Amino acid sequence: EDPKGSERNPKGSERKQNVTYKGTPIRISADFSTETLQARREWQEIFKVLKGKNMQPRILYPARISFKIEGEIKIFPNKQKLKEYSNTKPRLKEILKGLL
Repeated sequence: EDPKGSERNPKGSERKQNVTYKGTPIRISADFSTETLQARREWQEIFKVLKGKNMQPRILYPARISFKIEGEIKIFPNKQKLKEYSNTKPRLKEILKGLL
């Protein structure tokens, strides 16, 4: 268990949060479909690169990516849309080279 109080099951399909209700621990988990999990997994490498550049990436439900660029938060539903956008931003295109 990590210090933030969340854990992953072995398959990685659920994210569990420790929550109490009237003093009794209860479990709330997000159980994603195989398709959603796969779509979220496809963002992993891009996420790592953006995080390394301190661009505050986030994976949004169900499987979109957001990050900060030029002071704005941008959201992309798929790699194609991100690729189209990166074609207008040479710095971003360089950062994501080989990933799109």
